[in-house]
Amino acid sequence: MAEGDKPGWVERIAALLLREPVDREQLIELLHSAYEKNLLDADALTMIEGVLQVSEMQVRDIMLPRSQMDVIDITDPPEKFIPFVIETAHSRFPVIGENKDDVIGILLAKDLLRYYAGEDFDVRDMLRPAVFIPESKRLNVLLKEFRSNRNHIAIVVDEYGGVAGMVTIEDVLEQIVGDIEDEYDYDETEDNIFRDASGRYRVKALTEIADFNEVLGVEFSDEEFSTIGGLVISKFGHLPKRGEQITFDGMKFTVLRADSRRVHSLLLERLPVVPEIEGT
Repeated sequence: MAEGDKPGWVERIAALLLREPVDREQLIELLHSAYEKNLLDADALTMIEGVLQVSEMQVRDIMLPRSQMDVIDITDPPEKFIPFVIETAHSRFPVIGENKDDVIGILLAKDLLRYYAGEDFDVRDMLRPAVFIPESKRLNVLLKEFRSNRNHIAIVVDEYGGVAGMVTIEDVLEQIVGDIEDEYDYDETEDNIFRDASGRYRVKALTEIADFNEVLGVEFSDEEFSTIGGLVISKFGHLPKRGEQITFDGMKFTVLRADSRRVHSLLLERLPVVPEIEGT
């Protein structure tokens, strides 16, 4: 290193780690010490902790449950399932036979361009092989496999061979770097509350309840929770995953984006008011 050059953050952390931590707890303690001494910024610390966490987590900890999987039935014609593909806006879909335990392949949404191009189109010809993994597989091992076989999605099976859920490479990476947006995700630069053409609302979870009340004309209390995300999570009673739904006070909330740490955005649909019948 030339005289006068300042050491980089890697060199400074290496010097800090000369204390030789004897276990993971001490390592994390040293990393937090590095952060407090401005040797690491918050994002770097979060990612390093994410890497350490991934090595201890299993697929069952982050998978999308079977009940929430968006799938395509192999017997459905394209004109029936294409609107579903457009609505859900995923890039990959498990294709099933008799039921969700019978996953016969993966359909890439981009392959549907052949249908619109007027080519002979048979869904079976478009399918990519499905990869099946056990619930107990560790995330660091799965990430290595995703990278080596260039797969982006895997079907999770339980000890009896039934489908328990699915997991994507994005799900794994989000444990390290936080939530990842793709071209179909809700634009975080838009307003906190956005009404779409169907009359439903896309709402950022960090929207203040006071602002939510003003726009929607409701009166949710903000004494216990300050954001609409906090209120919705309290109604679930757990940290919900993408696709989970809950209904209360005449509104149905669907989780649009979430990771293992927080909810990012919600889809809100007002439910029709059922008139009361006199005498009941």
